[in-house]
Amino acid sequence: MPVAVGAEPVLPAKSSIRAVYGNQAVSRVTAWERMMRQAASLSIDKKLRITNDFFNNRAAFKDDIVVWGEEDYWATPVEFLGRGAGDCEDFAMAKYYTLIQLGVPDSRMRLHYVKYIPYDQFHMVLTYQKSATAMPLVLDNIDKNIVPASRRSDLLPVYSFNASNMWLSKLERDGREVGSSSRLSLWQEWLIRMENGVMRRP
Repeated sequence: MPVAVGAEPVLPAKSSIRAVYGNQAVSRVTAWERMMRQAASLSIDKKLRITNDFFNNRAAFKDDIVVWGEEDYWATPVEFLGRGAGDCEDFAMAKYYTLIQLGVPDSRMRLHYVKYIPYDQFHMVLTYQKSATAMPLVLDNIDKNIVPASRRSDLLPVYSFNASNMWLSKLERDGREVGSSSRLSLWQEWLIRMENGVMRRP
């Protein structure tokens, strides 16, 4: 199922978050809730900037094997903030979910799976496209400034997706739709944990 658009996040109780991740986790989740309340009435440009800065400044980059003990785990925003650390997918997906909750249209956003050329490694970023003809903006945890995709020659796109669809795509323009995002098992697992408020223990 697509992430619910426009609804408040259904979060586990603070006591449950504290029991799983500790007091600092509750502080981070509370700050996230406060940020969303404060950003709710702002312009989309400001929502993008505030959301990008919030996660880039609140969480540390660490590989899944360090945080979760496995090679590839897509953490929910609560799990991500609970641990206070995650990899590129966690940054991108937390920003994506937050912006949906802030009313940014899902149809204008995509999660892009790319290759980060300087390190020859796979990476994920979030993009926002103001209109069908506009240059997408890239929200990233490596280059923390929001910049047009045309300025990110260090990224080689592989595919992109949102709550509904998946594309073989280029950062700078629409790609070829190749089906539903339900084909991505990690994405479906992420949605199920979101819907059920599941928190994985470290």
